[in-house]
Amino acid sequence: MIRRQFLARSLGTAIASLFARSAFAQHAGHSMQGMEGMDDMPGMAGMHHAMPSPKTPPQVSLAADDALPAGAPLPELRTLVNSSGEAGTFRATLVAAPAKHTLLAGQPTTFWQYNGPDADSAQGPVTGPLIDVREGDTVEIRFVNRLPQPSTIHWHGLPVPPDQDGNPSLMIAPGATHVYRFTLPPGSAGTYWYHPHPHMMSAEQVFRGLAGPIIVRAADDPLAGFPERHLFFSDLKLAADGSIPANDMMDWMNGREGQFVLVNGAHRPRIAVKEDERWRLWNACSARYLRFSLGAGQRFVQVGTDGGLLEKPREGLTELLLAPGERAEVIVRAGSAPSQATLTADVYDRRKMAMSAGSLPPDPARVLADVAFQPQPAGEASEASGGMRAIPATLRTIVPLSAPVARKSVVFSEAMDMAAMHRSGASVHGMPAGMRFMINGTSFDPKRVTLTSRRDAVEEWAIENRTDMDHPFHLHGTQFQVVGRARGGAVTPEPLLAWRDTVNVQPGETVRIATVQKMAGDRMFHCHILEHEDLGMMGTLKVI
Repeated sequence: MIRRQFLARSLGTAIASLFARSAFAQHAGHSMQGMEGMDDMPGMAGMHHAMPSPKTPPQVSLAADDALPAGAPLPELRTLVNSSGEAGTFRATLVAAPAKHTLLAGQPTTFWQYNGPDADSAQGPVTGPLIDVREGDTVEIRFVNRLPQPSTIHWHGLPVPPDQDGNPSLMIAPGATHVYRFTLPPGSAGTYWYHPHPHMMSAEQVFRGLAGPIIVRAADDPLAGFPERHLFFSDLKLAADGSIPANDMMDWMNGREGQFVLVNGAHRPRIAVKEDERWRLWNACSARYLRFSLGAGQRFVQVGTDGGLLEKPREGLTELLLAPGERAEVIVRAGSAPSQATLTADVYDRRKMAMSAGSLPPDPARVLADVAFQPQPAGEASEASGGMRAIPATLRTIVPLSAPVARKSVVFSEAMDMAAMHRSGASVHGMPAGMRFMINGTSFDPKRVTLTSRRDAVEEWAIENRTDMDHPFHLHGTQFQVVGRARGGAVTPEPLLAWRDTVNVQPGETVRIATVQKMAGDRMFHCHILEHEDLGMMGTLKVI
């Protein structure tokens, strides 16, 4: 059932929806939007002006949109220390624990944070430490869970064995320790990240701060001469008292978006670009889409996606959309003269649901960082220290996967029982009852295998979105190639040959991907709006 059918059930359901809209949609300036059309419903004209609101959970007073200081230099990411003295081995300890940071004056905020084993490692950005490794490395991470909940670590995008990938069936209890071990194969160089994956708790653990970046480097990287800048984007919803509030109804329906987008844990930092740079971008937000722009006059070059470098650079871009979970690499030119720009998340309509009917309007553009281009004066720049660095015409060779030997269908759907959603006390594990986000007509059941594939078999998957909002699809354990898209009767071949592990699927669209799994075991696939994943939009792939 799609949302335009939600209110056809009964007038009572419509009334419940009306009141809940006022009670729950308190952020992003949408507290009463989408209600105007209610006057057109039989018996509803003027009703929301006259009737008292039913009993609802207490509302949380949110911090003002300008409550966080801005303008500090972009923080450097912390780096997880390799304690191994052996060549080709990366060994470290990663601790998940509460950590306090003062964002609002005099009101500390308790995040859940990944740190190294030392107490001092909690200092610096909230973002988890960067894991910087190389193709061929054997990685051994000792995970210590000091959270009040069980957790896992999912190595998002990496080709690791299924029993090492933090699946929800392999949870680590509070106070327990687990060692993850895997070897990074040739060809795995790219920009990845890590985050928790316990079913029905992933969203909360990520919005409280648990996420961190991974870079896998190749020995023959053609862009190794470019200085790197790392931009890890996360979303923060902050109460006026400095606490991080639980999800409300609208967070569960649409995915959580806070008042603040942080860059390496900082609010609207300053970035000084003195020479051409290679930027690695991570969208680690729970649900926010980031349509990056440096302004119409500032072009950049895309050189990489989730699974590493493109075959050929994409020149002359002025914008780049990253869905939740996606990553990219771009080359930003310093230019020939000083200038100012803003790194902005431009307007993108992902068709968020309204509690009455239809969709909410898209959020306005949001400035993420202020960028000052400060190129070195002519005569001082050089190929070694700055200046215009050449980008190779070919970055790597990407071979299309062979013809598929099997085909799979994945269908995203949703169903809302408004009466159940607003029944007093109706919740499970803090989640509202009545919301169902499904794959192939069912919500996730850890005991059920959704699809079965054979190891080393090339398959074509059709990802179909039968809902009214965008959903990013993510597949564990491998990268895939997008083959084409179909929407409204129009079929569009994918113009870009690239390796990805996350792809956005618009309403009414079917995205076809080619993929192959190299290791037997259970893999997850799901919507990467984390609230939707927790509410059931996830399946298990058994590889045999």
